[in-house]
Amino acid sequence: MDLTTLSFAMGSAWLSGINLYATVATLGLLERFRFVRLPGDLSYLSHPWVIGVALGLFAVEFLADKIPAIDSVWDFVHTFIRIPAGAVLAASAFAHFDPKIRLLAFLLGGTLALSSHGAKAATRLAANTSPEPFSNIALSFMEDFIAVGFSVLMAKHPMVVAVLAIIGFVLSVILIRFVWRALRRLFRRGTAVAPA
Repeated sequence: MDLTTLSFAMGSAWLSGINLYATVATLGLLERFRFVRLPGDLSYLSHPWVIGVALGLFAVEFLADKIPAIDSVWDFVHTFIRIPAGAVLAASAFAHFDPKIRLLAFLLGGTLALSSHGAKAATRLAANTSPEPFSNIALSFMEDFIAVGFSVLMAKHPMVVAVLAIIGFVLSVILIRFVWRALRRLFRRGTAVAPA
């Protein structure tokens, strides 16, 4: 198995869980301007209409992410978009491989997208409950930077991003458990204090 293809599959799937549209637009632009040769069928990301739609949706997400209530709804809806998209991106990287390999890539990609999306959504939900808006805005900018920056990094050093995706997966599992427990304690405290 080609490690570069595996790295692109893992990296693009993981990044799609953080910011799908920024990832797709960045990878598409990098392929379009010949900074990278994307493996398998990922080259379809360089089609002008794919780049245009991804940039348009990224602009909408860029604004939606900065408003706490809209951000929570946006993340909920994108649970049904980012995870399957991550699976498809990973499988697309292996388009010229045996169907069994593509299926494994699809499952691995979905799992990586689920982990990064879950960590993002849980962290943002916790930040969105805070009355001050600055943590939410800072997290949003950080996610945009990670999606674009790591996509560019993946063009030159795909193995580095694959390692970061594995580390991110482990940290995501820990973070999701931590945030989930903190939110449960917060809601238990809130129901205990509420008058009967």
